[in-house]
Amino acid sequence: MEGTNLKISLDNYCHGLELEINPKNGAPIYDMGKDAHLFGEARFQLMEGFQYDYSLNKAEYLLGDPGMKIIQPHSKIPYVGRIVPNIFVGNLQIPLFLRSENRQIGCIAVEVRSVKSSYREDYRDMLEYITEKCTDILLQAESPALQNLEVDFSGDSQSLYQKFAFVNSIVGSYEFTEAVHRIITNPVTKWADAYENRDIRRIRRFSNKNIKDLKKGSNRTRIPDRHYLRNQGMNTAPQRIEYAVKSDSVDTPENRFIKYALQSFLQFGNDIRQKSNVGAKLYNEAGVFVDRLSAYLHHAVFNEINRPATLKLNSPVLQRKEGYREILRVWLMFDLAAKLIWEGGEDVYKGGKKDVATLYEYWLFFKLLELFGSIFKIKPKSIQELIKPTKEGLHLTLKQGKSTPLKGIYDAGSRKFNVRFNFNRSFKGGRTYPQSGSWSASLRPDYTLSIWPLGITEEEAEDQELIVHVHFDAKYKISNLRDIIPDPSCQNLDDEKKQNKAGIYNNADLLKMHAYKDAIRRTGGAYVLYPGEKHYNTKGFHEIIPGLGAFPVQPSKTDSGVNELKGFILEVVKHFVNRASQREKAAYRTYKIHKSPPEEGSELNEPLPELYHDNRHLLPDETYVLVGYYKNADHLNWIKKNHLYNFRTGSRAGSLRLSHEVVNAEYLLLHSKGDNKTKELWRIKNKGPKIFSQRDMENRNYPSASIKSHYLVVDVEKVNEPELSGLHFDFRSLKNYSSKNASAYPFFATLSELMKNKVK
Repeated sequence: MEGTNLKISLDNYCHGLELEINPKNGAPIYDMGKDAHLFGEARFQLMEGFQYDYSLNKAEYLLGDPGMKIIQPHSKIPYVGRIVPNIFVGNLQIPLFLRSENRQIGCIAVEVRSVKSSYREDYRDMLEYITEKCTDILLQAESPALQNLEVDFSGDSQSLYQKFAFVNSIVGSYEFTEAVHRIITNPVTKWADAYENRDIRRIRRFSNKNIKDLKKGSNRTRIPDRHYLRNQGMNTAPQRIEYAVKSDSVDTPENRFIKYALQSFLQFGNDIRQKSNVGAKLYNEAGVFVDRLSAYLHHAVFNEINRPATLKLNSPVLQRKEGYREILRVWLMFDLAAKLIWEGGEDVYKGGKKDVATLYEYWLFFKLLELFGSIFKIKPKSIQELIKPTKEGLHLTLKQGKSTPLKGIYDAGSRKFNVRFNFNRSFKGGRTYPQSGSWSASLRPDYTLSIWPLGITEEEAEDQELIVHVHFDAKYKISNLRDIIPDPSCQNLDDEKKQNKAGIYNNADLLKMHAYKDAIRRTGGAYVLYPGEKHYNTKGFHEIIPGLGAFPVQPSKTDSGVNELKGFILEVVKHFVNRASQREKAAYRTYKIHKSPPEEGSELNEPLPELYHDNRHLLPDETYVLVGYYKNADHLNWIKKNHLYNFRTGSRAGSLRLSHEVVNAEYLLLHSKGDNKTKELWRIKNKGPKIFSQRDMENRNYPSASIKSHYLVVDVEKVNEPELSGLHFDFRSLKNYSSKNASAYPFFATLSELMKNKVK
């Protein structure tokens, strides 16, 4: 029941002692009464993210802090203060101290609810799913036909709550309850003989056993003289003998297994309870667990069922019949779940907390593992390495902050890729190019999907800009897309700025995705995964990546929404298969530009045409200038009149080689015999030279006594950019220039090099 304040009696510590809790700013507060026992929770309940004032009515007592600065006493009045749960969810054990002796005399149990109304069901369902996936890994090999049912579940792990949490998630599920109900209401039966003492006169058909009893039975009576048995030498017969009657029996091997399984679960709960402190959270939750199983076993149907020693797992009833197959599955999971040691479990429920947000992160790992496994065929060996045998039991190595790489190969037919799926991979900060990681601060996304071509190592792919990382972050406490993606207009920027000053950052998760995208090298996209309903996906340019967004993935057994995420991943895969993607072109340009640092003295501060409109492509280092020779004034006049310049072809000395730089040249610089500098700078109108024949040259009155058979000819025009007009250039200082007899040979230079050799 929701109320305005709580008054908690502490008479068991001191008569009349009372703790009063008052909510601030409309914070929810609850007294659950007896209903709290059904959930294994404390009776008095607060809500995470809110604040509450508290006071003890006796000044000689005070509250201690259980951690995370949840209890904040008043600086001058120590028996009053404030409770600030922050992000804590679960059973909060608040220490109670006696001031005069400075010692703890007890604990006050208060439950802190999650802001998500469905967190109880989500918590149970996610734990069940994690348990199921772990046991699936362990059960990939076929089980033997016979299983020894005598298993000790009490000493497999020192972490009792961890074991109990796994087991309770499967035994306490709705599906398990339904399975037990199906078996109780419609159990499998078999024909069995039931013996009863019956009057010999009522027996119509005698079996061999009946005939023997007829001869040897006691309490005999005399047979009449004319009875036909007299002729068989019998003078007397028993009045009553045992007679077999056929009837339905529930004492079948399958029902014996069901009873044993329930008893095993019950024994496990009792073992847990006996090893827990009375009144502790684990003791109370184990009590609910035991009560539920005891209620099942008290049903009349189990009174007729005996205890088995072994079980054949290939029983068609156990494997196929509704109810029985579910209990068999749970029992197989239980046998392994009770032995699992999960290092990451401490993050979820250590100290009584029920950190459903952290559990969502682990749950999503297995969901993504299942999704990526279906798409990329992740190797089973790497999955099995998640669980390793130790002296204490089966160790699940999944833990926050501990990268768990899973590798695989994706064959798309036309291309093959390496795939790596990481949980909590750290990208170190301060790394210099082309090293992997972050060039600024160290960052650690929850999940990272990395893809690069088959045939090279991951390190080589990083060096050559051939790898792409796609990051995902789990955000359980986000329920509305607007919590992630603010209004894209500028109307609310003033309000947002005010909220930021107050410490409220509604778009912090989106900004974090930007941080992943912009700081971690070779990141193609960063996306939030949250238990909501709508997805958001925005593209950086024209293709699906680079991008940012959010996808709804709910901890639901029926409709998790993961198919929407799967569709996105398939689009990403399709994008990677495309060898002509813009992303791949951009990656190559990035590699080509940044693979080496700028050479010393490569700066260019000379005036040049600005890089816009028609000149957008004129990067000085990638803009090429052909340097050609004209014979005399007549040759130069012919060039100016026809707007043509000709190069030699064939194997003759001075012939032009058609290299990339020559074909894509933008400018032509002309010089003649005896020149030390020249101002004859022309622009090449059409990229690439044309072939002119001897007749073509003659038709244009080429001034030469011996016209050759073929020439390479380019169309030219005088430069009209003011930054390049009227300049003189020292062409002899260009690095490709050849002196003496080769001084007339054509060569190329970059515009940057040309401008550095500008002279007055």
